[in-house]
Amino acid sequence: MIFLQQNQFSGLRNRTMFLPVCRKDLEERGIGQLDFVFVSGDAYVDHPSFAAALLGRLLESRGYSVGILCQPDWKSAENFKALGQPRLSFLVTAGAMDSMVSNYTANNKPRSEDSYSHGGEKGHRPDRAVIQYVAKIREAYKGVNVIIGGIEASLRRTAHYDYWSNTVKHSVLLDSKADLLIYGMGEKALLEIASQLDKGISARKIRGVRGTCWFTGKKDEIPADAIMLPSFEEVSKNTPESKEMFALSYKIQEENTDAINGSVLAEPSESRFVIQEKSAFPLSQAEFDSIYDLPFERKWHPMYDVAASNGKKGIPALSEVKFSLTSCRGCFGACSFCAITFHQGRRIQSRSHESLLSEAKKMTQDSDFKGYIHDVGGPTANFRSDACEFQKKNGACKNRDCLGVSPCQNVKADHKDYIELLKKLRSLPNVKKVFIRSGIRFDYLMLDKDKTFLYELCKHHVSGQLKVAPEHVSDKVLALMRKSTHAVYEKFSAEYAKANKELGLKQYLVPYYIAGHPGAGIPEAIETALYLKKTGFVPDQVQDFYPTPGSLATCMYYTGLNPHEKKSDGKFKEVYVARGGHERRLQRALLQFNKKENAQLVKEALIQAGRADLIKILL
Repeated sequence: MIFLQQNQFSGLRNRTMFLPVCRKDLEERGIGQLDFVFVSGDAYVDHPSFAAALLGRLLESRGYSVGILCQPDWKSAENFKALGQPRLSFLVTAGAMDSMVSNYTANNKPRSEDSYSHGGEKGHRPDRAVIQYVAKIREAYKGVNVIIGGIEASLRRTAHYDYWSNTVKHSVLLDSKADLLIYGMGEKALLEIASQLDKGISARKIRGVRGTCWFTGKKDEIPADAIMLPSFEEVSKNTPESKEMFALSYKIQEENTDAINGSVLAEPSESRFVIQEKSAFPLSQAEFDSIYDLPFERKWHPMYDVAASNGKKGIPALSEVKFSLTSCRGCFGACSFCAITFHQGRRIQSRSHESLLSEAKKMTQDSDFKGYIHDVGGPTANFRSDACEFQKKNGACKNRDCLGVSPCQNVKADHKDYIELLKKLRSLPNVKKVFIRSGIRFDYLMLDKDKTFLYELCKHHVSGQLKVAPEHVSDKVLALMRKSTHAVYEKFSAEYAKANKELGLKQYLVPYYIAGHPGAGIPEAIETALYLKKTGFVPDQVQDFYPTPGSLATCMYYTGLNPHEKKSDGKFKEVYVARGGHERRLQRALLQFNKKENAQLVKEALIQAGRADLIKILL
């Protein structure tokens, strides 16, 4: 299915209007009642990188009227009446990030700003935004359809560990009292749901749509082919037995994320059952292209041109993507600390060269364009196709990693298409440079025997520094992260230096590291510190591990177990977890041992580990 044929939106091309955000907009356009109202935790930016805009434009292209209620004040239900009651449904999202991640740091401290809000001001979205928004909609309009989606709903779709309360919570579908949940990238599911709603079927009665979750209190409504997950009661108790069941539930869910080989899942939750339909099929290239060819304004709404209370204008998050190109979705790298596997999946979806060139040409016509395309990528920049032919036909393997410490021999590492795309982009008129700033998977690059891409990267797409993510030095920790061994990074580092030397360029690597990841203790942090001392590079920034819903590492953090490795007694193997803020600070200090303010923490960590002999070496 292709979402949009050329003739379907010919009349929309000349539109220079944002989607309605207030009653005045509706009156000016002669709209009595909207079909859908998006309620979003983000400010309104009409750009395809912002989900409410992308899905709103998609629905609009199919003839539905759509309005956006952006960052409503959740303290009063009256604020949710600004666009009236929609004919078909409210569509609720916390925004581009989980609201708790938007509001709090990895150490559970309130953030000082919110890049998805007017002027970057904090405080414009509530904690647990999906639940808060749905509650106020229910208060404002009795019996209205409410559908939730976006990253917060997607990654909390079943029972999940919540770091901020240190508890296991129900599916957000149940806690929010919404009618239906869309998980993953929602284009296909939303169009099918819209069609059913338009036929008079209530959201609560919609069944069988891929990429959705629904609930029932009747056991006989559970699909016959569903795999039964451990119940909420079994996974939510803070006991060793319960954590074993939580790890088992996670493993089953991870094995069923693929649209081709995944199954329907059912999770008992007290007196109800949450049903997760199979994942939506990836977009075809034509479908992917058609979405990005919709008539976006590519600006923040004019209401943000005035200064916020902090004196700043606009939406900071737009600057990160305004002159960047999304070339792909999905990631078969499947890092443990990343939830992309649960949200976008391991299959790669890519846009055509023609679509990306067309978007790039539009960028060059923007008055703010200075000749630089900031990025061409996605979750992983240098993935343009599935990992192998088997994956393309049969789906991602359930019990085999594509990369990691032991890359699958079937992985086809090929950068030819990406190289050709980049050549075309940098040859466009008015384009001075095309950068690659989203993640380069260097272990995949090293699997490619043809080193043309490495030299093209160094010669044309780096500006002095290339940011990469080795994440750690300890191979034990890297295995739990599903990253390549440290030796692979060192080999890449040498190849990168060699390429730059041959090209006559002085360009450096800026590696990222994570402190406090499951499996990492003080000894592993010391190992990393000694490596950094030897290489003469100490990072300005170190990321603290953040246990967010939907990742394998979060499962390890909560349970202390590795759901992919069993002991001789059949139980999951234990994983060391740094708990409490103090040990996390010790690990972080070791990775930044050269900072004066860290000296006391470094001494404490070394003495605690019985390595006082290293104090003079590191300090």
